[in-house]
Amino acid sequence: MTESSEYLPEVVYDGAQVAALDRRFIHDFGVDGFELMQRAARAAYAELARVWAMPGSLCVFCGPGNNGADGFLVARMAGEGGWRVRVVGLVDPASYSGDAAKARDNFLETGGSIESFEDKALEADVVVDALLGTGLNRDVEGSFADAIERINEAGEHGAGVFSVDIASGIDAGTGHVWSHAVQADATATFIGLKLGMVTGEGPAHCGDIAFSALDAPAGLYDEQPYTARRLTHRTLRKTLRPRSRNQHKGQNGHVLCVGGNRGMGGAIRMTAEAALRSGAGLVSVACHADHAGAMSQARPELMCRAVASGDDIGALLEAADVIAMGPGMGSDDWADALWQQAMDSDKPLVVDADALNRLARESTARGNWVLTPHPGEAARLLGWTTPQVMNDRVAAVSALAERYDAVAVLKGAGSLIATPDELWLCTDGNPGMAVGGMGDLLTGVIGALVGQGLSLGQAGSLGVYVHARAGDRAAAMNGERGLLPTDLLESIRYYVNPSRP
Repeated sequence: MTESSEYLPEVVYDGAQVAALDRRFIHDFGVDGFELMQRAARAAYAELARVWAMPGSLCVFCGPGNNGADGFLVARMAGEGGWRVRVVGLVDPASYSGDAAKARDNFLETGGSIESFEDKALEADVVVDALLGTGLNRDVEGSFADAIERINEAGEHGAGVFSVDIASGIDAGTGHVWSHAVQADATATFIGLKLGMVTGEGPAHCGDIAFSALDAPAGLYDEQPYTARRLTHRTLRKTLRPRSRNQHKGQNGHVLCVGGNRGMGGAIRMTAEAALRSGAGLVSVACHADHAGAMSQARPELMCRAVASGDDIGALLEAADVIAMGPGMGSDDWADALWQQAMDSDKPLVVDADALNRLARESTARGNWVLTPHPGEAARLLGWTTPQVMNDRVAAVSALAERYDAVAVLKGAGSLIATPDELWLCTDGNPGMAVGGMGDLLTGVIGALVGQGLSLGQAGSLGVYVHARAGDRAAAMNGERGLLPTDLLESIRYYVNPSRP
């Protein structure tokens, strides 16, 4: 088990799908339910002991059902491992049944005891959250809400917080945070990776994620429903093959970047430079006259065209293989004219920023394009509120793809990409990338990959992955705080070269 995203499973499920896998493991593969519970507890305790290697005081909060039962077994193992263990029960111990009752009895028979919850401050080195698990589908109330507040309070005062299967209060299928949710430092999860842990608010609450399949055979997962596939380096390497030795620039795509209105030339320049660093053979820029000269001098590889209001850019559009549009474009008559010309062309489009806001005003289903909104832009495109988008990111990105006949990229923690064939998830990226201009780079990366012959779905998904990994590499060099979009350019080049490990 590891927190490294490269070693998490590629297939991602919602809570109901994982529950179905769990039942199939027991009924179709003949694994005893209590044995499966013990495997989960062993995996969880192994991760707890890895993260907090020095045994100290441990407080385990146990809720109802199998999640609480996992907590009992973790508590027993921790006691055997030298921890000073307290177990706090949120339900009547007599209410457990079946395998959960076996876990309770196993803990009690080894000398353990279960305290009733009291709403007061905790004193522990590590707190274990085994309260609610994956089945939660409503707001957390009463003593469970109070317990979560006490767990988080302990975490704020220096205690480690460890969740079993998922941080309590997080919707396993969407990442939506109910009224109260545990803020864990680490989470051990089992059988299937839950989408809610790795998109939306989930990543901020689950912390470092460790996964164990509990020795499940590969056949358990055959032909079973899932929600999304996670992007990995393996996916990138299979798609971006090494170039032929006789490759020429015309085979690598001509990207036209449209934007950079007065005072906003930097946005479209970053898009254009990202396209170059992503392997485009030629990159042209259609921008306001204020910026064209300076941009050409600063980056002579770019072919910059000064565009006045009302200018016809038909020749530029005709010469391009793909159009990346929106960064710094603005919302005036100049921008409207460029928007309409690009929309009237038959070239594939990558649409971001101001162009998305322009699209929201007319809601056109053009097809042959990639839309790259953040949650606020997605809300405008759908006529939703931003919280509605965040509460169900899967529904939002799917609705965008359907309404606009597009490959849709919903940016944010755990970016989602809806393609005609698959819903993709990117678990890479970091909070340092929350700065203006990062999306401008992504537009250029996706445009360049389209120009090099990838389908719109491949370019949208792998562009997100390259961009996120580049951000992680840049942050690893000098930290997340203060990370600039242009810091990613070298790493973008690194990740679009498939020969690299």
